[in-house]
Amino acid sequence: MTGIVPQSLSQSQCRELAERIRAWAGELGFQGVGISPADVGEHADHLDRWLDTGSHGDMQWMRDRAPLRRDPSLLVPGVQRIISLRMDYLPPDSGDPWRILADPARAYVSRYALGRDYHKLLRRRIQQLARRIEAEIGPFGYRAFTDSAPILEKGLAEQAGLGWIGKHTNLLAREAGSWFFLGELFTDLPLPVDDRVEAHCGNCTACLDICPTRAFRGPYDLDARRCISYLTIEHHGAIPEPLRPLMGNRIYGCDDCQLVCPWNRFAEVSVEPDFAARHGLDSPSLVELFDWDESSFLDRTAGMAIRRIGHERWLRNIAVALGNGPASAEALAALGRRSEHPSPLVREHVEWALQRLTGTTPAPGE
Repeated sequence: MTGIVPQSLSQSQCRELAERIRAWAGELGFQGVGISPADVGEHADHLDRWLDTGSHGDMQWMRDRAPLRRDPSLLVPGVQRIISLRMDYLPPDSGDPWRILADPARAYVSRYALGRDYHKLLRRRIQQLARRIEAEIGPFGYRAFTDSAPILEKGLAEQAGLGWIGKHTNLLAREAGSWFFLGELFTDLPLPVDDRVEAHCGNCTACLDICPTRAFRGPYDLDARRCISYLTIEHHGAIPEPLRPLMGNRIYGCDDCQLVCPWNRFAEVSVEPDFAARHGLDSPSLVELFDWDESSFLDRTAGMAIRRIGHERWLRNIAVALGNGPASAEALAALGRRSEHPSPLVREHVEWALQRLTGTTPAPGE
């Protein structure tokens, strides 16, 4: 098909091209490919309802750029089809999540963030896919994304048949669970679209029931303001005091709703070396991480998603986790070393943790 003008592709040529795209994506390390119209369907109304409740918290950019999420053609004029791609990320040879969560002296980091920042890796692979298509048919219109623009990527992936949105608002696939990243290639190609798949959550509410902070108001309804992932990553200010004791030792993100999901028994360990855990962050000591100065933090998180929160919020999060842990001499000493930190945000959370460990603040439920 080399040299064919995209708009003149016949239906049979489009079907052939779609199959080649799937094969090329597999060669580039993607485990799933789906094609959808440039239409988010009912997900636009869901977004509006979610924003109207204020569930986005401090993420004002979600409201400001909501029109682009509702209508992909505003983001990429002329888009006809969106190719959604899935890449599994569950790190190989990483510490057992349940064991780490049960050890209050250790820090839990969301499994997606243990290795290299996925943004650059996925986007580069999607760009490579676009070049393969271009080599086959000639120049065409496209843009590659991976969590890098205002896109309802889970909604588009559901439209493309890659899975269904579970009650925990993550995309689920029968053959892969939910431990995967998503990326998109917006194109002006008239490719055949894939069928949506049925939802298979049934009566299960395990993900809703396990949430430490009760962030779910009900199925498919997540209040980000109570979500540990939001509080530890997106939220810039002080973590609300009533929620701190509920966060346990989770210092960057939270995986509980995924860990308990029955469909994740089908999840595959990632084959990408870049997603392997770095610097022992799959099962680290809280005290050890709290002692990282800013230079150490920047050096050891280089190329990782964790770096985006900065050293100040890193210390804020760990201070809360230390306050939820044992009142060991090591924990008290580590907090004491940060008690006069130049950041008021850090000092506030250190003081709270010290009060918790020394018994000057009542424990939850007392």
